[in-house]
Amino acid sequence: MKRLACLLACLLVMPAQAGDMFRWMDKAGKMNYGDVPPADARDVERLKLSVNSSQNEDLPYETRRARENFPVTLYVGKDCGEPCAQGNSLLGKRGIPYSEKLLQTREDIAAFKQLSGIDSVVPVLQVGKDFLKGYAESQWNTELDVAGYPKTASYRQRLAPPVQPVPFTPPAQAEPAAQ
Repeated sequence: MKRLACLLACLLVMPAQAGDMFRWMDKAGKMNYGDVPPADARDVERLKLSVNSSQNEDLPYETRRARENFPVTLYVGKDCGEPCAQGNSLLGKRGIPYSEKLLQTREDIAAFKQLSGIDSVVPVLQVGKDFLKGYAESQWNTELDVAGYPKTASYRQRLAPPVQPVPFTPPAQAEPAAQ
């Protein structure tokens, strides 16, 4: 009895291994599911099952939805200083998932201007298709509120960690912004 209990405990704590799953119809016309279809099964179909391990799974529903509809990107420069730090801090305190793009070269700045219609004033916050130039806490908060982001990080959600800026790469088919 102790061996059985120990065996069951070991099986319960083992991680689940994702294997192949199949769907098939048996002789009686009944749909069945399992990891090995019988030899006489009809309409055998391999099912694609996957574990969702995206960054979104720990986010509250309203944050996930806002991120899908209005992704947030923070554009910064090398010597941005305090305004960029304040922008990072605001996004972190609100628990907003965002990406950070570093504008380094003249080409980066020219491509960014073509994309956004904004001269090289950093930081620039992009929420969905809207660009906000310079750090203005009330303006940023209003834009994030309108996009549906929470005002503070939820109790379930840790503060968003600071992100490492990645170099700006212009989109392949950027249309000039309307001025």
